[in-house]
Amino acid sequence: MGHKEPMTIASALRQIQDRKLILPAIQREYVWKPSQIIRVFDSVMRGYPVGSFLSWKVMPETVSQFKFYGFMTEYSAFDNRHNPVIDIPTDREVVAILDGQQRLTSLNIGLRGTYAYKNHGGWANKSWSYPERRLHLNLASEAPENELGLKYHFQFLTKKDVDASADDDSKKWLPVSEIFDAPDTAKLIQLLAKYEVGNDPKASALVSKLWEAVHKTASLHFYEEDDQDIERVLDIFVRVNSGGTVLSYSDLLLSIATAQWEGDARAAVHGLVDALNQTGNGFNFSRDTILKSGLMMADVGDIGFKVKNFTTANMSKLEADWDAMSKSLQIAVGLLSDFGLSDGSLTADSVLIPVAYYVHHRGLDHSYRQSPKSREDREALRSWVLRSLIVRGIWGSGLDTLLRDLREVIKKQGASAFPVVEIERAMSLRGKPLAVTDALVDDILNLSYGKARTFAVLAVLFPHVDTRHQFHVDHVFPAALLDRKVLRRQKNEDGTARFSPEEIDDLLDLRDRLPNLELLPGLENIGKSAKIPEEWLAAEYPSAHDRSAFLERNALPLSLPLSVDEYRKFFGERSAKLTTRIHNLLKSQSPDPSNTNASELVDLDEELSEGDDSD
Repeated sequence: MGHKEPMTIASALRQIQDRKLILPAIQREYVWKPSQIIRVFDSVMRGYPVGSFLSWKVMPETVSQFKFYGFMTEYSAFDNRHNPVIDIPTDREVVAILDGQQRLTSLNIGLRGTYAYKNHGGWANKSWSYPERRLHLNLASEAPENELGLKYHFQFLTKKDVDASADDDSKKWLPVSEIFDAPDTAKLIQLLAKYEVGNDPKASALVSKLWEAVHKTASLHFYEEDDQDIERVLDIFVRVNSGGTVLSYSDLLLSIATAQWEGDARAAVHGLVDALNQTGNGFNFSRDTILKSGLMMADVGDIGFKVKNFTTANMSKLEADWDAMSKSLQIAVGLLSDFGLSDGSLTADSVLIPVAYYVHHRGLDHSYRQSPKSREDREALRSWVLRSLIVRGIWGSGLDTLLRDLREVIKKQGASAFPVVEIERAMSLRGKPLAVTDALVDDILNLSYGKARTFAVLAVLFPHVDTRHQFHVDHVFPAALLDRKVLRRQKNEDGTARFSPEEIDDLLDLRDRLPNLELLPGLENIGKSAKIPEEWLAAEYPSAHDRSAFLERNALPLSLPLSVDEYRKFFGERSAKLTTRIHNLLKSQSPDPSNTNASELVDLDEELSEGDDSD
């Protein structure tokens, strides 16, 4: 591995333009945010080093064995986040970047391209929420005071933004791309004249400083590997990009899969992830979860993050069965949606993995989601999924070991039905029982409005709710009547405050706790609004039988509060009813694991990795 002559930023970007500097398929995608790009340009202006780069000289005989991508130029968080695939002629050598892609892409976007990110408060699924922005340098003043310690005022702006600041003397914006488009001093002089800053010492100094940093200063230092052994290059890539720790699971898996699959693995995975995340009310599954699901379904023995697991043979298994795996994942995500889950209420994405494996193992199709014949099995699966999301720590540390155990149980016992008893037994042996304890009951009762686990808990506790339809988490006693301002205005007959500040704080805390929450159909909840529950119930269910059935279904006391004064009593009675229901519905179907020494079963690699995510 040799050290090349340093080059200027402009020289590197021209090589990117000419496709002489490219990205190998093992590279992860561009992930930097606008603030990170701005920090790089601030460093460039200040003469700070931006780090060294590692490249790989790919000879003509190796080019045909690999896939390559171009650098991102017009990035859009809406519809252009993936690097373009490029075809490289096999009669010439190229240089591929192994380390430094994020920095080079940032320089490329800032000096040659655009960055489109979502406007604050804009619609996530509308293109107009993502206007095209170019990087600009303010020639009128330095950066405002900021926590990042930036000296120079760089900012991504739309044309509308620039026009709006035309009359602001503290802002004079120069598109940074015009620096790149001025390759010599003659063009630099023309640029100064164009922006009428030739006679402004501070402004012209800023333009000249950036121009020098881009065109004259050889600030980019490259180390180049010329060995054509792909395995060696992959090992270098992993070590350099890991900084002493392993790369993320999906980065390496997708990198190797892309390099080894006959088709376009990157496009296949991205397309599937996008499709899954559009299911129902929307999810946010990552490549990590989807690819780990693939390894599970491919029955790869060890699904842990170890380089030895990412062999050509394992990748071939994944590619050969990818279509069937994709179908199983689509059904599994559909089931989670049927269970009333979405991005906002799914507290652990990893629960998808055993569900997908069960679907794949049985070869189930979409009819399973609706068929009356599978109703009992679906309910068993639904109950287990929701209970596993309620109990803390199930999908945390030791995940790979737990998943392997669940896979073995499903393979042996899941041919015709979801093996709940056997699965819970295996979970208990791993120290992850779905058992009801006093601590769990307290934890559940203290869940609050708006938290992801709250919906899952309510869906489990009230199985009459058909979560395939839209249900809202509703306050039994209206939140509007327990508002701080409303409570402060309430007076006793003698004009004194009815509630002390401490009592108000306590009522506000109890207002949003689980004992004051229920699931109601969306339209029914809208109609209920801020009505007193007793009055709403009488209007909605005039029949005494129907009223009693509603109260029983929702574990509500016979007498509902008519005022704030009765709220505490109601809260206590509902807490007691929910406690009973929690014990009845969440009780584990596995034997008591108290005599099992679960620690003996912990995988050594997992034990050593404990705490890696806590930094």
